[in-house]
Amino acid sequence: MNKHVGITATVPVEIIYAAGLKPVDLNNLFITSDFPKQHVYDAEIAGFAHNICAWIKGIYSVVTKEKFQRVIAVTGGDCSNTIALGEVLQNRGVEVIPFEYPLDRSRDSLINAMERLMAYFSVSWEAVEQTKERLDRIRAKLRTLDEYTYKLNVISGFENHLYMVSSSDFWGDLERYEAELDKLLTEAQKRPPRTQEVRIGYLGVPPIFTDFYELIEDKGGRVVFNEIQRQFSMPFFDKEDIVGQYLRYTYPYDAEGRIQDIEEAIKERGLQGLIHYTQTFCYRQIYDIILREKISIPILTLEGDRPGKVDSRTALRIETFIEMLKGVED
Repeated sequence: MNKHVGITATVPVEIIYAAGLKPVDLNNLFITSDFPKQHVYDAEIAGFAHNICAWIKGIYSVVTKEKFQRVIAVTGGDCSNTIALGEVLQNRGVEVIPFEYPLDRSRDSLINAMERLMAYFSVSWEAVEQTKERLDRIRAKLRTLDEYTYKLNVISGFENHLYMVSSSDFWGDLERYEAELDKLLTEAQKRPPRTQEVRIGYLGVPPIFTDFYELIEDKGGRVVFNEIQRQFSMPFFDKEDIVGQYLRYTYPYDAEGRIQDIEEAIKERGLQGLIHYTQTFCYRQIYDIILREKISIPILTLEGDRPGKVDSRTALRIETFIEMLKGVED
């Protein structure tokens, strides 16, 4: 594990790759493990309270079980619990490197944060920019994947989610990730268009539900916009230098940038409704107020706690929402 660097949220992975190391998104490692619920239970046995977000508990467990030696903790622009989590991990012998997105979206402040990370890994701006060029070639293919999702209708909402959410670390293996992405794009070109009639946008952090996208498609809807997952892919990479790219990344900053991104998607993708997922015990639940005040199309707000399939009550709410959207179109 010496070459692996855990990350608690999206960071400028160009810096890690430029250092010859492998970033690992600890959220993805947790939720794709064979027994994610067990990770939550193990963290509670270790002392984490029930009313702490399951993602924090999952991160703690995978770091300790997989024996990560280094973790970059995003202490600004993400969950505030990460600060305390970092201290707990330090007490377990893990080297924790803080990274903070500036609340005021200041370019100078972000440059300073990135330079501190670069100094830690002993890499130069030149090396980081060269790595960005390599990652941007993959990001261009992710843009194609996204267009196949909402223009050609040959990529499922889950496939879109999977590759977009994985672009936070590119699986720690650029060649393997790109090869699998190429394979999917080639295969998708041979598919008939999907026929689900209701076009849905997904807002918020990635879902902790394991069958979320399949359930929506089974009920006659399809997710053609994954808001935060798409942000992980840096869809504006071709318009900015690396600093500007992470300033345009909406997740760590205020709601204004998110709303603009969502409104553009509603028009471009013909979205009929939005599902806003919120994680239990997460402060980001409060953003639901702003989203409902600013966005005009129907929004269904869902809450999830622990890993697992969608519960029957939530499934019924999703089905009712999709049926309601069908009625609006009729």
